[in-house]
Amino acid sequence: MAGKKARPDALPRALYERELLRLQAELVKLQEWVRAEGARLVVVFEGRDAAGKGGTIKRVAEHLNPRVARIVALPKPTERERTQWYFQRYIAHLPAAGEIALFDRSWYNRAGVERVMGFCTKEEHQRFLYQCPIFERMLVEDGVLLRKYWFSVSDAVQEKRFRRRLEDPTRRWKLSPMDLESITHWEAYSRAKDEMLVHTDIAQAPWFVVESDNKRRARINMIAHLLASVPYHDVPPPALELPPRPPPTGYVRPPRDLQTYVPDHAAGLTG
Repeated sequence: MAGKKARPDALPRALYERELLRLQAELVKLQEWVRAEGARLVVVFEGRDAAGKGGTIKRVAEHLNPRVARIVALPKPTERERTQWYFQRYIAHLPAAGEIALFDRSWYNRAGVERVMGFCTKEEHQRFLYQCPIFERMLVEDGVLLRKYWFSVSDAVQEKRFRRRLEDPTRRWKLSPMDLESITHWEAYSRAKDEMLVHTDIAQAPWFVVESDNKRRARINMIAHLLASVPYHDVPPPALELPPRPPPTGYVRPPRDLQTYVPDHAAGLTG
């Protein structure tokens, strides 16, 4: 049986994995530069449902120190948070010196899902469009490195990914009723996105659009752009040397039957 023909825009897996590993090594260098310089880096990931944001964030953070690079994926606001200034709940998750915050969706919820699904009033939406550029200019003026990425996916590819999630029990959790409603509100989301870009694509914090019908290309392109946008340099690691192991002093390990071990499930596997 003939093999599956690759799409013209497909990135060969071996080439993708080699370049991804190289870029991830550079991300580690970026992390060490952020830590050494006391920089504050915020990366905002936005876009359509099933556009590939989560997979890209996973690859960005895969080899980073979670104490330095945190993924911020907030649940819906509490009743108390609903009474706060809209940006307040996000400010608590901004990085301190030497930290990176990766926002898996962000304050732009108000410009997208809240606007389309009626979770905010027209006045709240207009206030957001007015205040957001001011808020982001304040962040940049204070020295925060702010990068904003919009993952763009076609309606056909989005539907294909939704169907895969429905059929795959390991991905089913990624699909919510709200995601499915985005199919019937495609044009409304498009108009909301266009209006958002008009107001928030500012010189101090521009939007960068990632074409994400092809996930491998999207991940490589986004990470490469992020690295190119930050003036980091290689920070030499401290010199480390394993100390000699001291001689034994008579310690005897307790008998195994005094402890409860995890059953050896692997022993029952067959090839």
